[in-house]
Amino acid sequence: MTQRSISEPDPSGTRGAIQVLDRMVALLDALALESDPASLKDLSGRTGLHPSTAHRILNDLVLARYVERVEPGTYQLGLRLLELGNLVKARLSVRDAALHPMRELHRGTGQPVNLSVRRGDEIVYIERAVSERSGMQVVRAIGGRAPLHLTSVGKLFLAADDARQVRAYVHRTGLAGQTRNSITDITTLDRELSLVRARGYARDNEELELGVRCIAAGIRDDSGKLVAGLSISAPAEFLQNEWVERLCLTTEQISSALGWEPDL
Repeated sequence: MTQRSISEPDPSGTRGAIQVLDRMVALLDALALESDPASLKDLSGRTGLHPSTAHRILNDLVLARYVERVEPGTYQLGLRLLELGNLVKARLSVRDAALHPMRELHRGTGQPVNLSVRRGDEIVYIERAVSERSGMQVVRAIGGRAPLHLTSVGKLFLAADDARQVRAYVHRTGLAGQTRNSITDITTLDRELSLVRARGYARDNEELELGVRCIAAGIRDDSGKLVAGLSISAPAEFLQNEWVERLCLTTEQISSALGWEPDL
């Protein structure tokens, strides 16, 4: 392998931060080429980094679990990379499995159909089926985020949490609202999540945006874990209760494609 030489860091400014990232990536790449744990000396030689610089960066990577220190001065890739890789794989698989069914659901309802995943205390929109005939403007683009407690998909994820996790979420976020319909107290949220668990689907009653209501059902992977949610958004006066069954059948179809088998 050709040795990669990296200059010493610029002590200030954006370029210095970029150089640190370059060096982190260089060390991870060097470790990826090794089937066995690598020594600090070998990593320094492969990357062209001074041993003290490589040691400092490797210590930071160990703390972040991207690298594991097998023994003093010897390193290998950490499990955090596997965890992140599995998350990416799961999300890509969900999108691939959901794309055709959600387009069919859109054709059947005429309304935007959104695919979302959880990231921390928010949901992230990763795909959408929409057309000009939907009759409503989509405000949040793909990649957009929204608080869990204000969205139908977010409520699915909160309903899957235990009471301790829900209260930790309330403490972190303060249940900030965005409209007069937003849920902003723990009692109302608990009651809402109980309904979600009993129904098997969730609703957003103009809680994120006035004039927009949503219904959502969950998507599960082969282990039964909730990995995403599919929602239908519509003008408040136009949302149809009849869509719930079609939505749930669609999420069951996607979940089945991911290997999920419901309990008989």
